[in-house]
Amino acid sequence: MSSSNINHISQPCIYGHSVSSDTETKSRFMKWLSKLLKGPSSRASVTSGQPPQFSGDENMVWRAPTRSLDDRTRGNKEKEELDRAIALSMAEDLRRPNGDGWRGVKDDETDRAVHDDHNPSYNPYGNYGYQPRDFKMCGGCNREIGYGNYLGCMGAFFHPECFRCRACGYPITEHEFSLSGKDTYHKSCFKELTHPKCEVCHQFIPTNSAGLIEYRCHPFWSQKYCPAHEHDNTARCCSCERLESWNARYVSLGDGRSLCLECMESAIMDTGDCQPLYHSIRDYYEGMNMRIDQQIPMLLVERHALNEAIEGEKHGFHHMPETRGLCLSEEQTVTSIQKRPRVGGRGLIGMRTQPHKLTRKCEVTAILVLYGLPRLLTGAILAHELMHGWLRLKGYRNLSPEVEEGICQVLSNMWLETEVMPNLKDGPSTSMASSSSSSAWQTSKKGAKSGVENKLGEFFMHQIEHDASPAYGGGFRAANAAVNKYGLRRTLDHIRYTGNFPL
Repeated sequence: MSSSNINHISQPCIYGHSVSSDTETKSRFMKWLSKLLKGPSSRASVTSGQPPQFSGDENMVWRAPTRSLDDRTRGNKEKEELDRAIALSMAEDLRRPNGDGWRGVKDDETDRAVHDDHNPSYNPYGNYGYQPRDFKMCGGCNREIGYGNYLGCMGAFFHPECFRCRACGYPITEHEFSLSGKDTYHKSCFKELTHPKCEVCHQFIPTNSAGLIEYRCHPFWSQKYCPAHEHDNTARCCSCERLESWNARYVSLGDGRSLCLECMESAIMDTGDCQPLYHSIRDYYEGMNMRIDQQIPMLLVERHALNEAIEGEKHGFHHMPETRGLCLSEEQTVTSIQKRPRVGGRGLIGMRTQPHKLTRKCEVTAILVLYGLPRLLTGAILAHELMHGWLRLKGYRNLSPEVEEGICQVLSNMWLETEVMPNLKDGPSTSMASSSSSSAWQTSKKGAKSGVENKLGEFFMHQIEHDASPAYGGGFRAANAAVNKYGLRRTLDHIRYTGNFPL
């Protein structure tokens, strides 16, 4: 509903009391008759059963029947008196040049109407198609508005019970309502339909100082929330980036990170859980004719252990602010997670770690990955870091951050495509080699992922494709354009000889 077509109307309606045209006509002439009967001319008389005598426009009289000589009931007499008055009114209107709504009535018909005024079955409206001036048709039910209250609004009339809200279907009885096009709404119903609600606190998003509705919206998930939640310590999932809703609590990983329940379903929690996935991605590289012969250790680590390893890495000059993986080239002692923790309350308990002394046997010492991330995100990180290892083992030296990170992101995105959309890309899927750390994990082992996991995979691809950083985002887009144009092998050969992407 376009805001330009929305009106909020205050006291727009006219309430009235409608009476039937019959009653209105009878009431008018009864007053007229009463006035005449009280005047001197009321003593004039006509012969019973004869038509009334006309003596001027305002002196049409008839003799009231004598009570003592008439044994008819009072109700019948009143009805005959009303019918007689109506007949006289009809005759008077017919004598005027412009009759009051009468069409095609001749003088002889007037005489016949006057002579037949004592006939109880006589209908003064039936023969002439008379339509009263105050005839009203309900704009809701399309029926005539007869006795009782009515409502006039938007150039139409309504029975009070027919003026209803388009949303809830109940009558609108308030003096203010909302109008969108020709549809009417309770103000509260219209606000419920059109005013955005925060998906964190589930309240209507407040207006800013300028009176405008201001909110934040996630570019992929379309999660709308109040701007205040970016600064009030509301938890954000470290995987999918969605804010924690007040009716769905996240799991704390104990290192400042939180994980939503959807991401928790397929999260990898220890090094043993991750080994099948790691080996399946190595097989993926082999299927791309990019075999890695060296046995590179892979460890799942906590956040602080990864940060310490980055500080000890001499060539760690281009890492993201929140690093989740590392291709290690130096000898270090790194503490990895050996036993997966379990959920206890809102956090994890029972984690067991073990230090590992890494020795340098080749250009790559180990690959480290942050624990507690969903399977597809963990696999994307592994594919990225393995590409770093492949480049170093194959002699690619002194590459710029844009070129090295860009081509690594391309391999990560290609692997995600084979997992999320296996029919769109040629290449082996690693779903069959996944671990069994959860029910969603078991589903992946059988070659079919849940809709939730597929949606997460699409989000991780969206992150790669829309990254704003020069090295990871700009580098990916340049590398992806080259691979799409020349193919992966020719692009890698060009990088080896020139250090840049082919144009």
